[in-house]
Amino acid sequence: MDAKTIGNIIAKLRKQSGMTQLELSHKLDVSDKAVSKWENGQGYPDITAFPRLASLFGVSIDYLMLGEKKGITIAGNILADIVKNIDVYPKAGMLAKVSDISYAVGGCAPNTAINLAKIDRSVPISVLGKIGTDENGRYILSQLQRNGIDVEGISFSDNTPTSFSDVMSMPSGERTFFHKKGANAEFSPKDIDINSLNCDILHIGYILLLDMFDMEDADYGTVMARFLSNVQKQGIKTSVDVVSDSGADYGAKIIPALKYCNYAIMNELESCAVFGLDAYTDDVLCKSNVKLAMEKMADCGVRDKVIVHSKRVSFVYDVKSGTFTEVASLKIPADEIKGSVGAGDAFCAGCLYGLYNNFTDRQLLEFASAAAACNLFAANSVDGMRPKNEIMKLSEEYQRGED
Repeated sequence: MDAKTIGNIIAKLRKQSGMTQLELSHKLDVSDKAVSKWENGQGYPDITAFPRLASLFGVSIDYLMLGEKKGITIAGNILADIVKNIDVYPKAGMLAKVSDISYAVGGCAPNTAINLAKIDRSVPISVLGKIGTDENGRYILSQLQRNGIDVEGISFSDNTPTSFSDVMSMPSGERTFFHKKGANAEFSPKDIDINSLNCDILHIGYILLLDMFDMEDADYGTVMARFLSNVQKQGIKTSVDVVSDSGADYGAKIIPALKYCNYAIMNELESCAVFGLDAYTDDVLCKSNVKLAMEKMADCGVRDKVIVHSKRVSFVYDVKSGTFTEVASLKIPADEIKGSVGAGDAFCAGCLYGLYNNFTDRQLLEFASAAAACNLFAANSVDGMRPKNEIMKLSEEYQRGED
């Protein structure tokens, strides 16, 4: 029995039951200090107390002692995409007609979490982030909950609205975005109870778009780096994703965090930008630069794997063995593609699923690239995702190739 694990389980069940430590102590005929020590991992109950605890919380004794499958926690940006179909983008002072309005979730946290839930319902998925107490926030919560995702870690801002993007979509397929940072700009480590985290992997995104995490830290370089270090101290593996921002200082914001990452997942442009490298030469992917960037990320401290994806090919660099694996993307016919919004999050979800299930590097890339391909079959960021068995079958239905 691990005291820390048991303590986290007792604390979680006590809170879910609406009891204070003092109230639980009275029911068990122990002191509230004893309950506090259990929950802090400084000891665990006498073996004779487990049947009473199990009865109080309505769980099995095995659950109390061993816990459940821990799963994956996704933290970071949460927003609502409000898509408005218009006939034409108007010039200043002119009118455009809105023919249809639809809603979709957006951002790393809901996109990646919902995709994971659709891949495999048996994996416990939880989300950490911040939203407002408004209609958009309620919509996002409903979408997460309908997919069986734990939303207890989502905090609320009383003064700031849920982050959102107004997406103006024209018949040509071109889109214009109007973004409100909203509650994402307030989200910080203070909103997360690290001691209560119960997961095997914590993935957070996006660096460069989380204002409070991107701030400087005198000891760690960035607040994100300190946060990831604290998560690793809990025995949890960490993973990060990045947003593409041509005007950002990639090195200053990303390099400090890499030291405290087990996994770094990003696209070819982002990975090369960290070190001032060109990802393309005459519109051709410069694989040597991508691989150099991946090696440099390992040198910066990434512990296990660096994963980079592009439109035509993806890579894994296994840090411990020093080996590269490369897999071409699936070739989906143009007439079957409905959209590409959120393809990076779909790839990321596939990667996290592969890492969680100890896939080989080749299996991981084949699965993640097929998950990204699923995203192409729907206009929004999550509706195209399929269960794991169907994702694996895509490799049989479509060829792979970089052309």
